[in-house]
Formats: sequence, C-alpha cells, structure tokens
Amino acid sequence: MYDISTRKRALALVAQGRSLNSVSKETGVSRAAIRAWQTRIGPLPSIRWTPCSRCGPTAEPPTDTASYSYLLGLYLGDGCISPGMKSGYFLRIACADAWPGLIDACIAAVESVNPSGKAYRVQAVGYTSVVGYSRHWPCLLPQHGPGKKHERLITLEPWQQAIVDAHPWEFIRGLIHSDGCRITNWTTRLIAGERKRYEYPRYFFSNLSGDIIRLFTDTLDHVGVEWRLANPRNVSIARKASVALMDTHVGPKF
Repeated sequence: MYDISTRKRALALVAQGRSLNSVSKETGVSRAAIRAWQTRIGPLPSIRWTPCSRCGPTAEPPTDTASYSYLLGLYLGDGCISPGMKSGYFLRIACADAWPGLIDACIAAVESVNPSGKAYRVQAVGYTSVVGYSRHWPCLLPQHGPGKKHERLITLEPWQQAIVDAHPWEFIRGLIHSDGCRITNWTTRLIAGERKRYEYPRYFFSNLSGDIIRLFTDTLDHVGVEWRLANPRNVSIARKASVALMDTHVGPKF
C-alpha cells in the first residue's frame, strides 16, 4: 500500500514528461500502479462480498450470457488477469484509442459480467486499458494461468462452450475486436482492354495461440462462415457471402 503523498509525487513526475519506466525506477513503484493512479489516485476500497454465479452453492453461468461471450473473446485476444491487493484480481483488456466505440462496448461488457458491476479506464500511450476489479475473475475466466496464453493449453469449460454455442456472434465479435480487423484489399483486372482497380473487403484474425485460432474457426464453422488459413497464425475470411455475414453480425471496429 502506498500513501497519497507517494502517489502524488509519482504522478507529478509523470506530469513533467518523465516516462513511466524512469519514474518507477526513481520511486520504487511499479509502472502498473503508476498507470492505474492516472485514473484513480485513491486506494481501492475494501472488497466486499458480492455474489458470483460460479462460486455459489450451485454453479451457474453469468446472468448476461451474451455480454459474457463477447468479453470472453476480448479476454482471449487482448486480456489478462493479475493479482491485486486484498485477495482481489484485476482484469485488464487493452483497447486501441483509435476505436472509442470498442472501448465503450468493452466497458459495458466488463460492468455486466463483473459481480461488483464496476469497470474503469486507465489511459496509456496509444491505448486504454479497461479494468475490472474482483476476487471472482479466475472462476469466471478459468483460462487464466501463469505464462503467456500461446505457451499453455487454452480450452473452454463445458459451461463456457454452451454460452459460445448460444451466442457465437458475440464471441466472434470479441475476438475480431481484440485481434482481428476488416480491411479492403485491391487488385487490378483487364476490362474491355482497360486495366481497372478492383477493391474487395475481407476479415483477418491473428493470434499466436493455435488453441485460440481453433476456437475462432470452430465458431466460424458453427455460423456458416467460410475461412482459410493465410498462415498457421492468421485466419482469412474473403468469400463474398461470408464477408457479408460478418458485416451483418460483426462489422468494422468503430
């Protein structure tokens, strides 16, 4: 625990234009803590008991299963869980500042799934971390574990798979919003003796984890989207009918 004077001193150094790394070395405070103080300087409140659907006498899925499916996709792509103070955990989802609508959607999903109903934003260089604090994240997102996701086995629990099966497009949208994109490719064609530029949209999803790639492509199969592997870690969706399906249910980031 750091007192308010330590927190204010660290933030004052950052305000002078110093890097988080240099301020961390001078003050002995972690960069993650300083980054969190940029949004909230006061200490976190004590964690009060809040009901969790997975920790109760009879384990049930989260109430808002659609938001959970979307959040699961975001977490598998750009999320992490780290221990905090007072037996709690931080869930952090990194969202590029270029997509403010995505950040809003992520905030709404975290608030809906977090038993406390709370989420907040932490600004970093070029991106915003959407953060939720709870003691229940490891049971709500059991894919949490030591090391990087692509270096360990990633599988869904049966109750998670049932949610993804019920809300496949939300899961796909979460994965695309984290590690995917919609782009416009172009080529040229010879038409009536004149070479003309031809543009066409396509979706890509990239991830280092073969397990997460498989979860993505299995769900695409479930909804009838045709795909191919551009390489072992990059999924391409280019067929016109499949792109149209993706546009209807996912669309570009915003």
